[in-house]
Amino acid sequence: MSRDASTPASARVPFTTLLGGLEAAGEETRLRILCLLERAELTVSELVAILGQSQPRVSRHLKLLVEAGLAVRQREGAWAFFRLAESGGELARELVRRLDASDPVLAADRARLDVAREARRKLAAAYFAEKAADWDRIRALHVSEERVESALLALIGDRPFRTLLDLGAGTGRMLELFAPRAVRAVGVDQSAAMLALARSRIDQAGLRNVQLRQGDVYAPPVERDGYDLVVVHQVLHFLDDPARALKEAARALSPSGRLVVVDFDAHTQEFLRSDFAHRRLGFPLAEIESFLADAGLVAVQSRRVAPASGEPGKLTVALWLAEDPRVISDGFQNADTEYA
Repeated sequence: MSRDASTPASARVPFTTLLGGLEAAGEETRLRILCLLERAELTVSELVAILGQSQPRVSRHLKLLVEAGLAVRQREGAWAFFRLAESGGELARELVRRLDASDPVLAADRARLDVAREARRKLAAAYFAEKAADWDRIRALHVSEERVESALLALIGDRPFRTLLDLGAGTGRMLELFAPRAVRAVGVDQSAAMLALARSRIDQAGLRNVQLRQGDVYAPPVERDGYDLVVVHQVLHFLDDPARALKEAARALSPSGRLVVVDFDAHTQEFLRSDFAHRRLGFPLAEIESFLADAGLVAVQSRRVAPASGEPGKLTVALWLAEDPRVISDGFQNADTEYA
């Protein structure tokens, strides 16, 4: 077999693209940046602190890496986070894998990266502490999260998935729960503060296959037909148009992919509208089932997690699962390989 035939078509790049990537990576600071981005999404200011170089210089190096297709820039409020690119980043990942991890320069960079992550954790903890009373009040209203997550795990089962999308990622708990089973995971949330909490959680869990993106669930900044499992966890009750959000979630599914929804069952706690900006007081099972069917999904099933004997007066949480009816074709399989 020829060397060219042994390489998947999706992994091959044009000569000029490869040459440009090698030229961009072939400089000390830029190679150090690639090593850092392989471990975490980072801002310019974080890279400045880690590398000990000026902001203009670091920004210039990042610009060259982005232009070469090795890194991407993701806007998040007033900040911009940088991470390795998907397909172009494979070259960077291969170069990083070949480096000696014990190199003193790289080891020092990793140590400073740990300091930056600890600073993130402290900021997230401070925000969480400020909002903890509100979240604790919400948690106290419904059945235990442990029981909900147990039911969710059972509903999804052991069927494998390579790509995961969490729409309305919040604090990142669903990513923490399911990303270890995926090759690639993406979390989307509109709130920069929530993304900071999620990033801290992901850092602490050591998850290096997760990307976070700021965006609207009505127009999520993700590719269509790209995800084997999409999760929408405790999001719909905040929305004016939950049916539209589910249609967008369905568009992100790969053929035979699955969409799982977790939200409150219909209830009468009116104060959640005024105190916590809930637009909807939960959903009857049939309503979400109809939304999922209208989104073109099949095999819709639902279940409730009702209060146990030791949880009197708690709200019931409902779960829904549906599947994309399309059959996986060779074309879709080949399209997926670029995210491996």
